Amino acid sequence: MAKNKDENAPTESSNNSEATKNSDSSSKKGRPTPKRREAESKNKVNSLAPATTKEARAREKEAAKIKRLEVRAAYMRGDENALPARDRGPVRRYVRDYIDSKRSPGEYIFYMLFVLIFTTIAIKTPKVQALVLLVMYALMFLILVYGFLLRRRVIKAVTEKFPNESTKGIGMYAFMRSTQVRRLRAPAPRVKPGDKVE
Repeated sequence: MAKNKDENAPTESSNNSEATKNSDSSSKKGRPTPKRREAESKNKVNSLAPATTKEARAREKEAAKIKRLEVRAAYMRGDENALPARDRGPVRRYVRDYIDSKRSPGEYIFYMLFVLIFTTIAIKTPKVQALVLLVMYALMFLILVYGFLLRRRVIKAVTEKFPNESTKGIGMYAFMRSTQVRRLRAPAPRVKPGDKVE
C-alpha cells in the first residue's frame, strides 16, 4: 500500500502543476493569438500611405498648392535654385536683362499674326487672303533676319562681359525670349526698356 501511495504521489503533483500552468496561461491570455501579419502591420507606419480622411486629403492638397505657388514665385523672381538648367547662371541672367532692356519687333509678332489670321477669317476674298499670306511670309523673313542680327549682337556682348564662358545656345536663347510677349516672359523681366545693363 505504501508503494502505491508513493507511485501516485508524483502524478498528483504533476497534475497540480499542469493545472496551475493552464490557469496562469488562461489568465494572462484571455484573447486569441493574433496572426503574424496583423501584428506586424500594427507596428509599421507607412509614410507613403495616402490620407484616409477627407480633411487630411484637403490639407495635403492645400499644402501642395501652396508649395507650387512658392516654387512658381521663386521661378518668376529668377531665384537660381528654382530655375531650370536652361535659365541658370550669370550668362543667361545677363542675356535676359540684355533682351528685356530693349524693345524688340519680335515681341509684337504675336499681335500681328493674330490680326492677320482674324483678317483672313473675316474677309474671304481671294485678293485679301493672298495679300495676308504675302504679309505673313514677309514678317517671317524679317523676324529671321532680326534673329540673325540679334544673335551676333548678343554673342558679342556676352564674349566681352564673360570672356571665359561658352556662348553655345546663347543666340537661340536670346532670340526665343525676344519673340515672347514681355508680360508673359518667364522669369519675369528685372529691367525696363531703356535701362542700362551692366
